[in-house]
Amino acid sequence: MYPYLFRLSDADDKREEAAIGRLEKSSPNIAMTKSHPLCLRTVHISSPIVAAKSIFFFKLFSNGTEEQRYVIVQIHESEEAALMDLLKFTYCNTLSAKTPTGLLDVLMIADKFEAASCMRYCSNELQNQPMTTETALLYLDLPSKVLKVNVVRPLADAANVFLLLRFTDITKFEKEALSLSLSGIEVVLSSDLLEIASEDVVYDFALKWARMHYPKLEERRQVWTSHLCFLIRFPAMTCTKLKEIMTCNDFGWELASKFVLEALFYKAEPPYQQGEIAARVENTFNKRYVERAYKLRPVKALEFEAPHQQSVVYLDLKNDECTNLFPEGKIFSQGFHLGGQELFLSAHCNIEQQGVYHCLGLFLGMQGEESEPLAVDYEFSVRVRPDNEFVSMYKGSHTLSSGIVVGCHNLCGVTWIPFLSEDSLYFIDEILHIRADITVIRE
Repeated sequence: MYPYLFRLSDADDKREEAAIGRLEKSSPNIAMTKSHPLCLRTVHISSPIVAAKSIFFFKLFSNGTEEQRYVIVQIHESEEAALMDLLKFTYCNTLSAKTPTGLLDVLMIADKFEAASCMRYCSNELQNQPMTTETALLYLDLPSKVLKVNVVRPLADAANVFLLLRFTDITKFEKEALSLSLSGIEVVLSSDLLEIASEDVVYDFALKWARMHYPKLEERRQVWTSHLCFLIRFPAMTCTKLKEIMTCNDFGWELASKFVLEALFYKAEPPYQQGEIAARVENTFNKRYVERAYKLRPVKALEFEAPHQQSVVYLDLKNDECTNLFPEGKIFSQGFHLGGQELFLSAHCNIEQQGVYHCLGLFLGMQGEESEPLAVDYEFSVRVRPDNEFVSMYKGSHTLSSGIVVGCHNLCGVTWIPFLSEDSLYFIDEILHIRADITVIRE
């Protein structure tokens, strides 16, 4: 790409129409050397008009108290059309460029020559055009120096909003989402609005994206260290997936152990201490403790092998989550493992068997179509005020198999309205705390 030398000569002509004509008709003169070919173009302008729209040219045309008759600027060949359009804008307040790429070229050259009004014009024109994934990525991939300019921020914000709304479900548009650039992936995966089953899905997607865009292991590890690891909310991942991270070659051991241990320690804390931890570190750029709107609710599961094969599972439901279950809604938990099988809990808004009133039911089920039957004893407990201790609500025994859920239709023994009332015994700081003790029955 050869450099262009622009010789901007003061025409000393007050007739703007004539000046514009010179801009459009002037042609370059070529000055070549063996090692450094140059294209020299002389453009006649009115320096007061151009300097009024550009701080750069104002400084360049003024040398102390002495005004210069001409100045020379050097640009790349690819910037020629954009510079000519910028000079035209200083006279007409309009541009020849109409396409997103053309307007972006002028925006960049306007930033280079400190023409704020032209930058504002370009930004407004781009915002008025239909947004697509391609144009949104073009805007976000602008140099950080340009993105920080006040008149450009609304354009970047609009691109952010477009991508957030376009990719709320990364599994539905996976192929398109996988083609996003790094700047686009950072916007999408930083969103609290992702409609996903669990954080495990986000991690698997990021892993797949990184392997596609960075096939070299060293580069892939670098992008995880500098970008992707801050987008994954490790404390919300299942323990099974956290174990996979420790053996994943895409991570350096130090990075993997840091985030996995941090997540495990967080999971081990009681809810009130988890809230304190999240409040200490939460900010705009660090949201790893903020839960997204998961389709599957996170659980804390403790597995025991002795004296019996047992799993103790803790599931917390917010008051508004329970409220939104009415009249026939369901909430499913993330999976947890016991006896070589993957199990889950589900909370339902049930109509009592006589069809008179609604109530909260809790059920236990097994994942996987080809799972082996598993005989278990199970007990459901709820933390109750004022002592805030877990109280047993239901016990049962069953041989679990795929497609069947077992449990109780009325977990707390009360109807829907008293269950959700302000003086309800079952919500502590707006949270319903559920514990399920599940033990494998061995013959």
